[in-house]
Amino acid sequence: MTKIIKFKSTQSELHQQSMQIRMEVFVEEQNVPAELEHEYETESTHFLLFENQQTQATARYRPTEKGIKFERFAVRAIQRNRGLGFKILRYMLTEVLPLRQRIYLHAQVNAVNFYKRNGFIICGSKFTEAGIEHYPMEYDNEEQMRRALTQAVCRR
Repeated sequence: MTKIIKFKSTQSELHQQSMQIRMEVFVEEQNVPAELEHEYETESTHFLLFENQQTQATARYRPTEKGIKFERFAVRAIQRNRGLGFKILRYMLTEVLPLRQRIYLHAQVNAVNFYKRNGFIICGSKFTEAGIEHYPMEYDNEEQMRRALTQAVCRR
């Protein structure tokens, strides 16, 4: 049975479980500096995915001046390619779509196709962050597109 829990960083036990997954994935597997895993914790809304009462995946989002930024998607190595990333991403989208704000993220190059399959589009050039190549991506929300078109000015 899969269960997703939303929490804030002040909920120490849940936050510790989330950080454990992030340390495994980002610091140990990908050699990301550990200090980067402690940025923006308090302003973020965090999520933990449990399967059979075991933590298997985590992610978070936070408000920025550009919209809502999805970050720190991490699935334990042994649990990848089982749809857990899809479940946590969809859960987060369901929560933030009613806010009617831009939803964006920085996708590692090897995860771009995952995000494309889930409604995100590349919106800029490749860049390096924490020693890993990324693309900026944003959620291709039809409502956002309609709003943008009503504000567009056409010129000849």
